Amino acid sequence: MSILKIHAREILDSYGNPTVEVDLFTSKGLFRAAVSSGASTGIYEALVLQDNDKTCYMGKGVSKAVEHINKTVVPTLVSKKLNVTQQDKIDKLMIGMDGTESKSKFGANAILRVSLTIFILLVLAFNLISGGSHAGNKLVMQEFIILPVGAVNFREAMRIGVEVYHNLKNVIKEKYRKVATKVGDEGKFAPNILEHKEAGHTDKVVIGMDVAASEFFRSVKYDLDFKSPNDPNRYVSADQLADLYKSFIKDYPVVSTEDLKFMASAGIQVVGDNLTVTNPRRIAKVMNKKSCNYLLLKGNQIGSLTKSLQACKLAHANGWSVMVSHHSGETEDTFFTNLYLAKYNQLLRIEEELGSKPTFAGRNFRNPLAK
Repeated sequence: MSILKIHAREILDSYGNPTVEVDLFTSKGLFRAAVSSGASTGIYEALVLQDNDKTCYMGKGVSKAVEHINKTVVPTLVSKKLNVTQQDKIDKLMIGMDGTESKSKFGANAILRVSLTIFILLVLAFNLISGGSHAGNKLVMQEFIILPVGAVNFREAMRIGVEVYHNLKNVIKEKYRKVATKVGDEGKFAPNILEHKEAGHTDKVVIGMDVAASEFFRSVKYDLDFKSPNDPNRYVSADQLADLYKSFIKDYPVVSTEDLKFMASAGIQVVGDNLTVTNPRRIAKVMNKKSCNYLLLKGNQIGSLTKSLQACKLAHANGWSVMVSHHSGETEDTFFTNLYLAKYNQLLRIEEELGSKPTFAGRNFRNPLAK
């Protein structure tokens, strides 16, 4: 089934920012893909090519990436008469045409969209509270997450997550008034929480955190009140910060964090995001240093489906599990739902269709294949 035609266009994601959508035509019909580019990116991620024309979409337009697809990538792919099932060959061809490690010539937003149009259960992680650079509150940590590991199946996990979300909303409303229940990035609450209160299902839920410590890193120390006027006298050392996180693990059911290299010895899940950026080379390097023990998989970080699958396979081959994530700024594209199992209603349908075949990982979420 050869590629007959490909056409790229500029569309908007859920943040109102431009992103790339690609239509691919074969004898079987039309296939379409569009993926978000994210609100924050790591320094090692594949480049999202933007126009930088401040008079149009405040510099975030992607017409250059669209032009690369329509005028350079498309003629080559069509002329080669490659079968759409030859995913690896197509990705290698596009990456070779780009010729850069970071996909900076065409842009990862261009290469990945074309890659996805060709390719057509684990435990949920509900992102409930925003802090850090994602919110205007006093919370220093970027995200607080719950994992309903006590559920017996996906449907119950979904119900637990939703009930905790609504209970949390009531707790916030009671403590900080209704105005504090307004949601921020990705539908998360962003109140000025300075103490904790129960929001239900405490026997079935554990906690994860995306600390995003790089946001408040200052030279060799950390500013735990970085949203206030700068004051070096309040900075804490890495050891002091590590002690603070370890106290969280001791006092609360915290089982997961991101990108904190010094927490790898704490016996919890340390997810690689900015340290690994879904890049097999970066993952291998981090593995050698034992900086993480879990991979956060985001296709747009590396810029092709083939590389994303390589990253996933490398993680599993070395005993890591994988946490699948969207990137901020969603589109209506459903591809990653089916590849990564990342969107709720589609997951409910998949579980229903599979019947008794799948096993919910539950408390084995760090090693779901364990007997």
